[in-house]
Amino acid sequence: MTNPAIRLATLAMFSVALAATPPSVPAFAAGGGGGPGGDPTQTTPPPPDRQTTPGSRTTQKKKKDKQSSVVDPAFAQGYRTAYATIYDRNEYADAIVQLKALGHDDHPNVANLIGYSYRKLGDYKLSQIWYERALKADPNHVLTWQYYGLWQLEQGNREQAQYHLNRIAAICGSDCAEYRSLAAALEKPSGSGLVY
Repeated sequence: MTNPAIRLATLAMFSVALAATPPSVPAFAAGGGGGPGGDPTQTTPPPPDRQTTPGSRTTQKKKKDKQSSVVDPAFAQGYRTAYATIYDRNEYADAIVQLKALGHDDHPNVANLIGYSYRKLGDYKLSQIWYERALKADPNHVLTWQYYGLWQLEQGNREQAQYHLNRIAAICGSDCAEYRSLAAALEKPSGSGLVY
């Protein structure tokens, strides 16, 4: 599939997923990737806070409020706008501003797209920081493993890209789009200077 076709399919899947999600009840996907582009309302729930004492309402309420705001229609609309800024207009610097303005930099889908945007701008150090932030938030975020694997290839780190491909296989198998995309990139010869 070509990049425009993948983007169109991704946007279609995102739209269907967003329409299918009830507005007041968060839905959680097992893989936490949310698919390419990712539905920001689809993520693995955060683990319980182990640093609070049982019955501590302050931290629990804070996490609950944070989670519920992710399914806020204003957040979803802002995310869709930033997504379109990236994939439709290729305006990565503007998208970074839009994504950071959402106030959910620690959400894996948001952090992943910030990392992707920095990578497309050629800032590999900041891109790496954001990809790692996304994976810290959700170690099973398939799209981040894919994009970070492409980052590894751009840096000439084929062994690391292969590791990322293996992580994707462990999460969603070898038939998911993220696996196929990174596997296809790995099949290309080294030193071709391709940017993904």
